Amino acid sequence: MATINPHINFNGNAEEAFEFYRAVFGGKFSKIIRLKDLASPEFPVADGEMNKIMHIALPIGKNTLMANDVPAALGRVSENENRSKIVISADSREEADKLFTGLSKGGSVEMPMADSPWGSYFGMFRDKYGIEWMIDFVK
Repeated sequence: MATINPHINFNGNAEEAFEFYRAVFGGKFSKIIRLKDLASPEFPVADGEMNKIMHIALPIGKNTLMANDVPAALGRVSENENRSKIVISADSREEADKLFTGLSKGGSVEMPMADSPWGSYFGMFRDKYGIEWMIDFVK
């Protein structure tokens, strides 16, 4: 069965925030991917953003708190909206597709389900109620 985890967008201070959260909750980061780790001709990264966070994950109990820094080219994140997403970690590609298709019906797809540059099967959308979701499957 799928698990649901919170995901937060930051304006360049995701690492600072997650060091704070780790100090409060304890534990170790299960993953840190920087924008420079994905830089390529297909995914150009500005020099000043190379060390920003593409993905950071802190396990808390059975769930995981996740985040990223939004690249400047995409604009600043409004701290009153569009700041957080619900992440569903699926148990299979089939479950990921089913959840994506069902939840995105009537909404707007930002990124269709596909193999991501960071190694997971991933998609992102806003449902018909305006809630932002990310679906993820990692073998």
